[in-house]
Parts: sequence; structure tokens; C-alpha cells
Amino acid sequence: MRFSLRLNNDLTLPEYIALAQMAEAVGFDQFWISNDLFLRSGPVLLAAVGGATQQIEIGSCILNPYTINPAEIAMLAATLDELTNNRFNLGLAAGGANFLGWVGLSHERPLAAMRETIKAIRGLLAGERVSLAGTFLRWSEEAYLRFQAPRLTPIYLGALGPRMLRLAGEIADGVLPLLFPPEHYFGVKPYLDEGRQRRASDLADLDFAACIWVSLAEDGQAARRVLAEKIAYYGSSLSPLILDRLGLTYQDFAQIDHVLRVEHDMDKACGLVDERMLQIGVMGRPEELIARLEPLVEAGATHLSFGPPLGPDPLAAVKLLGSTVLPYFYGAGSRTRLEPA
Repeated sequence: MRFSLRLNNDLTLPEYIALAQMAEAVGFDQFWISNDLFLRSGPVLLAAVGGATQQIEIGSCILNPYTINPAEIAMLAATLDELTNNRFNLGLAAGGANFLGWVGLSHERPLAAMRETIKAIRGLLAGERVSLAGTFLRWSEEAYLRFQAPRLTPIYLGALGPRMLRLAGEIADGVLPLLFPPEHYFGVKPYLDEGRQRRASDLADLDFAACIWVSLAEDGQAARRVLAEKIAYYGSSLSPLILDRLGLTYQDFAQIDHVLRVEHDMDKACGLVDERMLQIGVMGRPEELIARLEPLVEAGATHLSFGPPLGPDPLAAVKLLGSTVLPYFYGAGSRTRLEPA
């Protein structure tokens, strides 16, 4: 069993270092940071975290080929591997059309974009000249790294819809599907399995990270509030597959979006988040989280990934996960834990 922690890039640098060091101490295997627009730079935060830790893998969740050219993504991946002694995992996805629209970018051909991007980055990291005449990338023979990358950095694909999930199963080293709610695992897995049927024999087994949102706290209202903030901000960018499972539509988030983007009133927006929307994540005490995860593990899940907000006090939540939830699910293959400070 593997365990990972995922955070948005909206905290301070000292907070990330403290959280990463705690995650490493209590037994997490991976530490991921997002790179959402107009927040702190995910790659810079990851470099700082990599320098402040010893064992834990770090990862980007996610970078997209629209705001960062795949050539620069390959440069970044190789350099972070150099910095961390090959502890970096490259999380990629097509990004959200609504967020890309903020900077005038169109979300064109996302499936082709990701297939070509993964092929290009792997080629560059392998030391190849990557000449492409694709539908998304058009590169000349001069497209090659002018230094030797330490390795082929593992590539995880952030996938939400059926076609992207199939692509992840086919070509990615790992996959980061948002399981909103956790039971969405059973809706996602068949698409990944379809993609696995076309998987090349030289690729290792797919690392399927069961990505959930968690808000742990003794105070139920405090846990609700921080989860509601995440749902208000990101709800309208979720895939139809997730919304259908919850009985929601994009129209259900229209008023919340207006309040947040036009009125800039987070309190009011959180008040509009209803009980159906709150099912996107898990909030409350560790035993409630364990109960929601047990069916996934019984069905074969081998990687549990805990995402924001984690709770009103994220550091306390990470420590609580390490002392309760992780030990409950420990099995063969988990790495040795350090002693928490």
C-alpha cells in the first residue's frame, strides 16, 4: 500500500516545508503540489520541499502543456530529478477550460495534446531528438535536451473523463483521478482497465492513486467550512462523470461561481454549498474516513491519496492521518516511517 498527500499551491513556503517534513516523518510515500493559475509557483515550492526532505517523493499535480511548453516541462522534470536524487514525479493534465480562459488560452484537442506531450517529454528525457508534426506539437530536429537527464521521470496523468482515463491506462506511469466521492473509484476503474488492454509491455504496472478530498477535525462545522471553500472554488471545473454520480450539473454551481468571481464573497459562496456537493469529499473524524476507504482497499486499491483541504489545521490533519489512517491500511511494500518531530 502506498500513501500520498496532495496540496493546492495556496499556502506559504514555510507551511509546505513543515507539511512535507511531517508527511515524511509519519510515513507518506509522496507529496504533491498543484500549480493552479495566479497562486504560488508549484515548481518553486517543490524545489524548496525537495531540498528540505530526504526520502519522500515529490510531484507536480498538475502541469499542463498549454501554459507551459512541453519542452520546458521536460527541462523542469530533469532538473528536479537532479535536485532530489530522482525523487520527482511529473503530474500532467490538460487543465481546466475555464481556468485557461482566464489567460485567453483555448482548451484545444486535450486528448491529442496529452498523448503528444507525454511522447515528447519521454523522448527528450531519453536523450532523443524529438521531431514532431502532430496536431498539437510541431517540433523540428532541434528539439532535444542539451544535457543528460538523470532518468525517465515517471509521468502521472490527471484524468477525469472516460477518454482521458483510458489514455492514462494505456500510456501513463501513474494516474491521478479525482474520486469525488471516494466511491467514484468503481466508476473510474473500468475506463482505466480498458486503457490497460492497449498498454505497451515495456511499461510497468499503472500506479492508480485513489485521489480524494479530506477535511479532518473534531469540530464538524470547522471541517465543513474548509471543505466547502474548496468545493465552491473548484466545483464548476469538475467533469460531467463526477457531477453525474453526485446528481449535480454545472448549473448547480452557477450561483456559487457568480458570488465567488463577481461578488468576491467566500462566506456567501460557502453558504450555497449544499449537502450533495459536500459528498465530493470526506469530513469529520478518522474513523469516518477509514469506513469510506475500506471498500476501495477491499476492491484492490493500492495507493490512497489524501487531498486538500485536509482540515482547519492541515499540519494536525497530516499528523492525525499518520497516526490513525495510515497504520490501519499499512501492508506489504510500505516504506519504513521516520519518527515525527
